[in-house]
Amino acid sequence: MIESAPKSMTTRDLLTLTKFRLSALVIVTTFVGFWLRAPKGFDFWLLFHTIIGSTLAAFGAAVFNQLMEIEPDSRMQRTLDRPLPSGRVSPSAAFGIGWLLSAWALIHLTIQVNMEAAALTALTLAVYLFIYTPLKRQSATNTLVGAVSGALPPLIGWAGAAGPLPAGTAPHFRWELMIEPGAIYLFLLLFLWQLPHFLAINWMYRDEYRKGGFVMLANDDEQGARTSQHALAYAVSTVLLMFYPVYAGAAYAWWFLPPALLLSGWLCVLALRFNRQPERATARKLFFCTLMYLPGILTVSILAWKHA
Repeated sequence: MIESAPKSMTTRDLLTLTKFRLSALVIVTTFVGFWLRAPKGFDFWLLFHTIIGSTLAAFGAAVFNQLMEIEPDSRMQRTLDRPLPSGRVSPSAAFGIGWLLSAWALIHLTIQVNMEAAALTALTLAVYLFIYTPLKRQSATNTLVGAVSGALPPLIGWAGAAGPLPAGTAPHFRWELMIEPGAIYLFLLLFLWQLPHFLAINWMYRDEYRKGGFVMLANDDEQGARTSQHALAYAVSTVLLMFYPVYAGAAYAWWFLPPALLLSGWLCVLALRFNRQPERATARKLFFCTLMYLPGILTVSILAWKHA
């Protein structure tokens, strides 16, 4: 039941409202994207401003997402104590916070970094808020759309590393930044990683999602066959992806492939176990595997990269 008189907002409420722990992923992936593209001896202040902008945008998106889902969140046990459905924060206050954070992010990136990073951030916000969030109550394809928005932060870092246009250059948008092999690799890596990760969550909490009115792949998949098949397919795709940066001309050392294939193979093994024996225990193991896989593969990517 939503309270009519909101209480004072606490630090914990603000951290929950901005999904601080989830937003940490944006910080990490933005950093990795920037680090991989930047030359040796890059501008650390440019990195700082890029991360600040993307983080503010992640906070703003989280606030607006919860603002749009007050009613569904109030029906799910795992979310009913969030600041908005519990009534500890008013919708008007949340709107103001979300608007301030999002606008500040875009302005900051435009002024301090470049228009490409700002545009990618605006695209991330648009996909997450205007496509993914409403789609969650209409179609199971929302998971794919959500994975797109979640895969854009490393591209924000990648574009940010290019810095502002050289002095005297006519203003133009550098589309070529988005199709460089390293950028494509990072986007696909984050996109593919998210799918086994969220499919495992969807299946474990399918009852909760149904209560909230969210349409997920796992909703009517009590035996887990369909969900586990999709998770396995995306896990296998990460193995194939590991060959791309090497053969597409990205600057990777020769030893990148062995640890990268080992990590992706581990993800496949856990996804295969979930597929062969779809139950909460195997889904949970796959979920925790994804939590360790991402920092592992990003670390390998950083260490094996050869800066110009």
